[in-house]
Amino acid sequence: MTNPLDPVKLQDALAAVHRAGMPGIFAEVRDGDETWRGAAGVADVDTGRPVTADMRHRVGSVTKPFTAAAVLHQVENGEIGLDTPIGHYLPRLVPGERGAVITVRMLLNHTSGLAEYLPHAYPSLAAFPAVAKTSPKSLDDHRFTRFHPTELIALGVAAPATRAPGCRPGVYSNTNYLLLCQLLELVTGISAEKCITRDVIDPAGLRDTELPSGSDLTGPHSMHYEAWFGMIEPPRDYSVFDMSWVGPAASLISTVADLNRFFGLLLDAEIVSRSSLAQMQRTGPVISFEGKIIEYGLGLHKVTVPGGGTYWGHDGSAWGSGAMSMISADGDRQLSFAVNLQRWNTLDPQGRPQPHPIDAALQAFTQLALGD
Repeated sequence: MTNPLDPVKLQDALAAVHRAGMPGIFAEVRDGDETWRGAAGVADVDTGRPVTADMRHRVGSVTKPFTAAAVLHQVENGEIGLDTPIGHYLPRLVPGERGAVITVRMLLNHTSGLAEYLPHAYPSLAAFPAVAKTSPKSLDDHRFTRFHPTELIALGVAAPATRAPGCRPGVYSNTNYLLLCQLLELVTGISAEKCITRDVIDPAGLRDTELPSGSDLTGPHSMHYEAWFGMIEPPRDYSVFDMSWVGPAASLISTVADLNRFFGLLLDAEIVSRSSLAQMQRTGPVISFEGKIIEYGLGLHKVTVPGGGTYWGHDGSAWGSGAMSMISADGDRQLSFAVNLQRWNTLDPQGRPQPHPIDAALQAFTQLALGD
C-alpha cells in the first residue's frame, strides 16, 4: 500500500535534487483523484529564471511507448502482424536471413539483436565504457545535421549483431524503433510522426505533446544542459537541436501532466485495446544502454518498487534533458518528472560513471513520490 501524498515532503525532496547539483527539476504526482505539482531550481543558469511544473521538455525514449502504441493500433487493424518478419515489410532495410527471422515483436521488445546506430552516426560518441576516451565535439558539429532514418538504420544493421534474434537478454537499441517508424510509414502512407499524432497523441487529448519537425523547442521550456560526464564544463545548453538523429524513437516533446495522462489512459486500455495492452506488458530481460538488466515489454518498462508494488512506464534522455514517467499497476499512483541536466557523473579510468549526490537525491524523491 502506498503512502498518501505529502506536499511538503515532496517539495523538500524535489529541492534536495536541486541542492545536489541539478539546475532544475519539475514533477507531477497523482494519487487517485489527488494531484501534486512541484518544481525546484532554474530553467536558465545565466538569468536565474525558475523552472515551473508546466514546462515543455524533450523526454527522449519516453517516446517509445507512444510509438509502440501506434504499431499496436495497426496490429489491431490487421495491417501489421506482431510475429511477422520485418523482412516481409522492409526487405531492403533488413535483407537476407535476419530480415526473415527478426519479427515486429522482436523490434518492439529489443530482442532483434540489431545494434545501436548512435556510435556510428556520431563517431566520437561511443557506448560505455569507451565513452571515457571520447569527446563531445560531435554534439556541436551536428547540432543542425539532418539525418535520414534509413541511413541510421543502415548503420545499425551493418554493425555486428548484439545477439541472435529472439535471444534473451535482449539489448536496447534505437535501431529497432526507427525500423518500426518506417513500418508505420509503409502501412499508413503517412509519416510516422503524423501517424503517432493521429492515432495516439490527439485521441489522448495531449495538447502540449508533439513530435517536432525542426530543431526548436517552442513554448515555455527550460534550457537543456549536457555535461557529458564532466567533459563539458560548464554544461552547455542543447535545447535547440535537430532531433532527426533519433526521430520518432526518442524525439517527443511533452509535459509532466501530459505524460501522466498518457500512461493513465494506456493502462485503462483507452490508447490500445486490453489485449494489445496485455501484449505490451509481456516482459523479459533487456540490457539497457547503461549495462543494467531491465524488464521490458513492447515499449513498456516494468519496475518493482520495494514496498510500492509494480509500476509501468519508461524513462528517457536527449542531449541535456531527462524524464521519467511511471504508473502503478492498479493505475492509482503516478509520477512524471523532468530534469535539465544529463550525464552529470564523472567517469573512472575504466569509463564507469561514479556516484554523484544527484543520484541519491533523485532516488529518494522517486521513492517518496511512488509512495514507498
